[in-house]
Amino acid sequence: MKFTVSQSSLSDAIATVQKGVASASTLPILSGVLVRATDGVLEFQTSNYTISIRHRIAAHVEEDGEMVIPCKMLANLTKTLPDAPVRFETVDRQVLISCEKTNVRLNTLDPSDFPEFPAYAIEAAVELPVNILSEMVGRVWRVTSTDKARPILGGVHMTVENNTIRLVATDSFRLAVCDTQVETSTLEGNFELNVPADSMNDALSIMHDQPTIMIGATDTQVVFEAGNTCYVSRRIEGMYPNYKQLIPDTCSTSVKIDVDALSSALKRVAVIAQNNPAVKFEIDVEAGTLSLSAISGDQDLAQETIEVEAEGESGVIAFNYHYIFGCLNVLSREKEITLELKSYAAPGVFKSYDKINYLYLVMPVRI
Repeated sequence: MKFTVSQSSLSDAIATVQKGVASASTLPILSGVLVRATDGVLEFQTSNYTISIRHRIAAHVEEDGEMVIPCKMLANLTKTLPDAPVRFETVDRQVLISCEKTNVRLNTLDPSDFPEFPAYAIEAAVELPVNILSEMVGRVWRVTSTDKARPILGGVHMTVENNTIRLVATDSFRLAVCDTQVETSTLEGNFELNVPADSMNDALSIMHDQPTIMIGATDTQVVFEAGNTCYVSRRIEGMYPNYKQLIPDTCSTSVKIDVDALSSALKRVAVIAQNNPAVKFEIDVEAGTLSLSAISGDQDLAQETIEVEAEGESGVIAFNYHYIFGCLNVLSREKEITLELKSYAAPGVFKSYDKINYLYLVMPVRI
């Protein structure tokens, strides 16, 4: 095979498919990228048997063919090349790569050993704006569980119905729900799917420059398509837990809090809470204050008070501060958040209302 491609296009293509390379595998072929040249098009493929990624770009192809090159080595090399045409030519089991004054010779792997790209027949699909979906996924995907005994909690539960997208994630200690209105007139009925959290985040990150993304479902797979890129992942089977029954239907205390003020105060208090992540939230409705405090194992104490708008009953509740940061860190654009409590022994529910509505439920810890 013989072809020439621009350095920038090549670098972008390798970066797009690199997430599909197996990070630790006893099979050398899975550390490679399959490059196929035909009819003025270069096709790049990677696979780790859990996910497969395919990306196509234009190139000047003189001779058709295919090869497998170690992906990490090709990526590192491509980044260092000048912004100029890069020429590839295979000779026996090697590839000669030249770019201006640079000449490199790499060993290749047998393309017949590379996994076939998954065949799929999509049963249901929806097309959604990438920018909105990316922001929503960014708010929920880290809340998923890594417990292999409950694989269903390792996914994001996605529903699209009546022009409303909703994403849900939980690790059984906290729950994140976000929804927004978007035009889905091409969707007939509703769309529901359990998507592996890492796959959904990765697919959106590598297709971030596309206006829309198609998400499709087969009986065993999730398919993401946008532009010249296709990302196929295994689908998470099973019934997602009934998260709605966890959300309190009433609240006895409501506190409106400035996001920046809470985040800054919590950062300072958390310095003392390194060995004991419990941070007390003491709400004084009459004074209109929220006091945060933490005690270390050596009895070091940190306390900080911020002004809030509070209604209901005064009291004290404690949360794992790591979980609270999990909420605050995804609300950098929001100015205000509301904490609702049904009681001081019940979960805390943080809510934010904007173009994307956000709910974050956190289980309390014992004081």
